[in-house]
Amino acid sequence: MSVAFTKEESAETAAETMLPDRPISPHPNLVTATGLQALQTQLQQAREAYEAAQAVDDVNEKRRQSAVPLRDARYLTERLRTAQLVPDPASNDVVAFGSTVTFSRADGRVQTYRIVGEDEADPKAGSISFVSPVAKSLMGKAVGDVVGAGAQEVELVEIA
Repeated sequence: MSVAFTKEESAETAAETMLPDRPISPHPNLVTATGLQALQTQLQQAREAYEAAQAVDDVNEKRRQSAVPLRDARYLTERLRTAQLVPDPASNDVVAFGSTVTFSRADGRVQTYRIVGEDEADPKAGSISFVSPVAKSLMGKAVGDVVGAGAQEVELVEIA
């Protein structure tokens, strides 16, 4: 094996292992109790993946396998450090962080989502971020209120 090939391999490996940090949102890091637990679990999984990568003998492969868990651990550590636990809403009179809301759209669709923190949001699983446009427009509203305009109009049907 030539020296040139070794250096090329090392440069390629270095590029693969120097991943940029995951972006941190400028919004307050509000979390539900479930969201806080999820962040803690994800950090533990990232640490375990990093430890598993450290057992690899090949230096280049060790670096490749360590890159993502190391980046994720940095991100999750920061998110846990800045997490602001918000208790479940005391009342269902108006929409608040942690509320589960059901609304109908102008096109007839009825949707239900829980308003949660950014890291916890997963629309396919029924949760949206408190900074999403729909959540922002519904915050502080009561059942029967209509927000938005035209095709983007939604009527608040239920708060749980």
